[in-house]
Amino acid sequence: MSDTESNDLPTIAEDLVVTKYKLSAEIVNKVLKELVDSCKVGTSVRDICIKGDERILEECSKTYKKKKDLLKGIAFPTCISVNNTICHFSPLKSDPDVIMADGDMVKIDLGCHLDGFIAVVAHTLVIGASADNPVTGRKADALMAAHLASEAALRLVKPGHETYEVTDTVSKIADSFECKPVQGMLSHQLEQHRIDGEKTVIQNPSEAQKKEHDKYDFEVHEVYAMDVLISTGDGQGKEKDAKVTVYKKTDETYMLKMKSSREFFSKVSKSVGNMPFNLRNLDDERKARMGVTECVTHRLVEPFQVLTEKEGESVAQFKFTVLLMPNGPNKITGLPFDAAAVKTEHSVTDVEIQTLLKSSSNFKNANRKKKKEAAKAMEEDAAPALVES
Repeated sequence: MSDTESNDLPTIAEDLVVTKYKLSAEIVNKVLKELVDSCKVGTSVRDICIKGDERILEECSKTYKKKKDLLKGIAFPTCISVNNTICHFSPLKSDPDVIMADGDMVKIDLGCHLDGFIAVVAHTLVIGASADNPVTGRKADALMAAHLASEAALRLVKPGHETYEVTDTVSKIADSFECKPVQGMLSHQLEQHRIDGEKTVIQNPSEAQKKEHDKYDFEVHEVYAMDVLISTGDGQGKEKDAKVTVYKKTDETYMLKMKSSREFFSKVSKSVGNMPFNLRNLDDERKARMGVTECVTHRLVEPFQVLTEKEGESVAQFKFTVLLMPNGPNKITGLPFDAAAVKTEHSVTDVEIQTLLKSSSNFKNANRKKKKEAAKAMEEDAAPALVES
């Protein structure tokens, strides 16, 4: 995307755009809470993934009913990655399933958009954990490190800071818990209809990645999907044997040879556009499997590989969407973290980071009246009530 095109995109300087982001966020937070409550011993990962996607579509259908041409729906299909699986696991009906067991570390990742304004979220829980039965050991280390790293990132994502400050702080916090950030994982700037915007924040880059990856300054009225993944292992994600099911259309062009490929690509282009999608959500899984191969070969769509750590390791993840408002960063997605359910022997010892974590992350909501007016202007089309931060 050219700078001119990027500058023409609507931003959160407009109250109506903020409202759409917040409505998207309400949907993902609501669905995430339902999925967390559904994760129990004996639960099917596939069933929860299907439920997540269905519930996002249900909630989206309640908004903007009168605007028939307004695009809305899944911005990132529900993925549930357990224990040493890092990300992007969302099996088809024909794929092997995973059944949750007591003590499993479960990462839930999903996203929604209204009019192309994207809200994404990821949350980690441990099956059976509570204040009376807290997570301990290495799982607790990864979980607490990921939580604190995401809290630190929230306080750094604002004008006056740059992306590598987040990178370095996340690494220092992980070190405090004898863990590693998953190498090379990116957090992206969000733009209308684009989940992977120009500016990125990289985790734990290799020397080669450092040379290739630019430093960016955070600016007011930007939106980011901040994604923190912390591992008890060496942080080296490997591609898993599990079949890839999540893809995203690119801007490449190619004249497809196979009829099944052309039908598949046409369906994707019309139904999801540039948003990531799961083959499971297309009409015919078998035809989708056939059609996607040629599209990947010629880079018309790109796969989201299922990545894993070494067997026996654990990976924790927290992702949130944040609006960089003039009054500070406004985190709009995510669930509360239950610190009482996590017991670790480690802690952050860096005084500067301790001070950062103690600083307030509360967004000061000025212009409340203007935001209420923006919400009221679309009340007839959008059913959910807008919750003020």
